[in-house]
Amino acid sequence: MKFSALILAGSRAGEEGTDAFGGASHKALIQLEGQPLMARVAAALHEAGADTVAVSCSEGAVADCARGLGLEVLPPATGPSGSVLDALDHLGTPLLVTTADHALLRAAWVREIIDGTAEQADLGVMLANREAVEQAMLGSKRTYLRFADGSWSGCNLFFLRNGRAREAILLWQKIEADRKRPLRIVRRLGVGTLFRYLLGKLTLQQALSRLGKSIGVKPMLVSASNGLAAVDIDKPEDLADVKALLDRQQQ
Repeated sequence: MKFSALILAGSRAGEEGTDAFGGASHKALIQLEGQPLMARVAAALHEAGADTVAVSCSEGAVADCARGLGLEVLPPATGPSGSVLDALDHLGTPLLVTTADHALLRAAWVREIIDGTAEQADLGVMLANREAVEQAMLGSKRTYLRFADGSWSGCNLFFLRNGRAREAILLWQKIEADRKRPLRIVRRLGVGTLFRYLLGKLTLQQALSRLGKSIGVKPMLVSASNGLAAVDIDKPEDLADVKALLDRQQQ
């Protein structure tokens, strides 16, 4: 299957800066094994078969690096959801979305979400079970959501199979806008769904299906076979953990 890919490389408010990451002005430019993170991510996407790889970022060092790698540069919108929406309009579907700080990204994981998103689904979302993450990188501190079928961490890998996935991005945009208004978010997600979640009776796929049904979209959970798919570089401690892991793998 031919597909395009988008790397989100926009800066976020409160993001750790130069001193925290060894002099890099942006997380996408953090050096790991002699390469900026963005180069590692782009290489994995190309290896997985992406026809076009674009980067959503502001003009400057990150855009210069992207062009030097032969990547297309798209101006960022307000928030990651807006950037994905713009990329969807520009690149079309199928579209694979990931982030520039996905330091350990492998082509196999990209193929895993593409192949694991059934044809009848509109989009695939990859998450990793807590047990898989802790087995792959003991001590890694991830953010988990607890469901009836376990605790899950996002992998920053999304596959928009067709144009109907646009509705999910529009919902994401609304939730981003309401992030400081939790009651509005609850109303959008549905009170019944929230109660089942609080009672521990909601599986992750059920949550995705209920949310998708409310907007006419069929989302699919793709469970990561490797817990490392959930590891990105949010903090300096994450970078140290990744470097230590790569050192162990080379011994």
